[in-house]
Amino acid sequence: MTKTSGEQRPSRTDIKVSLIGGHRLDGATLHERTLTASLIGGADIDLTDVDIPDGAELRVTKLSLIGGVRLRVRPEVRVEVHGIRLGGVRDEGPSAPGGPTVRIDAWGLIGGVSVRR
Repeated sequence: MTKTSGEQRPSRTDIKVSLIGGHRLDGATLHERTLTASLIGGADIDLTDVDIPDGAELRVTKLSLIGGVRLRVRPEVRVEVHGIRLGGVRDEGPSAPGGPTVRIDAWGLIGGVSVRR
């Protein structure tokens, strides 16, 4: 997680790569930034057990030709979705600034982003 105090430390970026097949990620396998890349396959991300501090941002970048993102978060977490993909975004959560944030950068041809709370 990104620290909200004045103390700064370099953020870690995890990289997950596969040709065919997606990635399953959870709080134990994620750091401040994660990149998943695959030719065919999406990302299944479960962050329900992660306590993201207010004002902190967790960032996940997904690159694939075919495959979307299925994200599970706590009800109070705000989700920002960026990138280009043929597929919509389904999210009925908070959209006001502040609080914990998960940013999804989804780049691909086919695949949407689905957020479940």
